[in-house]
Amino acid sequence: MDFEKYIKKAETLVEAMPYINKFNGKTVVIKYGGSAMTDENIKHSVIGDIAYLKAVGINPVVVHGGGPAINATLKTAGIESEFKNGLRITDEKTVKTVEEVLSGMVNKSIVSDFQKHDTRAVGISGKDGLLIEALKSPDDIGFVGEIFRVNPQIIQTLLDASFIPVISPIGTDKNGETYNINADHAAVEIAIALKANKLVFMTDTDGVRKDENDPDSLLSKITPAEIDAMIKDKSIKGGMIPKVKSCARAIKSGVKAVHIINGKIKHSLLLEIYTKDGVGTVIEEK
Repeated sequence: MDFEKYIKKAETLVEAMPYINKFNGKTVVIKYGGSAMTDENIKHSVIGDIAYLKAVGINPVVVHGGGPAINATLKTAGIESEFKNGLRITDEKTVKTVEEVLSGMVNKSIVSDFQKHDTRAVGISGKDGLLIEALKSPDDIGFVGEIFRVNPQIIQTLLDASFIPVISPIGTDKNGETYNINADHAAVEIAIALKANKLVFMTDTDGVRKDENDPDSLLSKITPAEIDAMIKDKSIKGGMIPKVKSCARAIKSGVKAVHIINGKIKHSLLLEIYTKDGVGTVIEEK
C-alpha cells in the first residue's frame, strides 16, 4: 500500500485545523462567476468546496452572476446585447429576460447543484425581503441600478436556519421597479452589510500581479493603500481596476479580508482559506 499518499492527505488536514478553528462560525461571502459557473467539471468541484466550508463550520453566502447565460438567452430571443462602460444597456424587455435568467434558471440550477452535494441551499434575489434596494443608474443605460442599501435580515434568517443563501443580483426600489445590478458590486455591499469575515471573488485570473504579463509576479498579499499606488503607476489597469477598488472599499468598510482567486484551479477556494500561503491574492490591512 502507498502510505505516502495517505500521509500527505493527513498532513493537509493537520495544516487546515487551525484555520478550521479560526473561521468556525464566520461568514464568508463568495462571488461565484467565470469558468467556475460554466465549466461542468469545475462547477462540480467548486460547489463541493463550498459545501465543505459549510460542513466544517463556515457560513457561506453565494452571490452569482450569469452573463453567458443571459447573452445566450437574449440571442435566442433575437435581442441584441449592447454595453456601455462595461455595463449592459438594459431596456424593459431586456431586464425581464435578465431577471428570468438570473433569478430563475441560473439561481435554481446552483441550488440544485448544492442538493447534489447533500447541502441545503435557498435561492433568492435582491428583491426578496427588499434585500437590495436600488436606484436607477445615472449613466442612462436603462434598468441598471446602483445599490442604495442592503437589508441583510433575510440572509441572516437563512444562515441561522443552516441554509446557504444563493443570491441573484437583481435589485428593486420601493415602487417595485426591477434593476439589473453588477454582481461584483452586490457581493461587496452584501459582505459589508453582513460584516463578513471574508469576501472571495472567484475569477478566471490568479489574482493581482505586479506585472500583468508575468505569472510569477502574483502578489499573495496587498493593502488598499498599495492598490491605490499600483493604479496610479498603472501596474493595475483595465478591467482589474473596478474589481480591486471594490475590494478596497470592502476592507475600508469593515470586511476583514478580500480574496481574488482563480476558480479554474481545483480546490482553489479551500487552498486559499485553509493553507498558510493560499493560491491567490488577499487584500487586507497590515
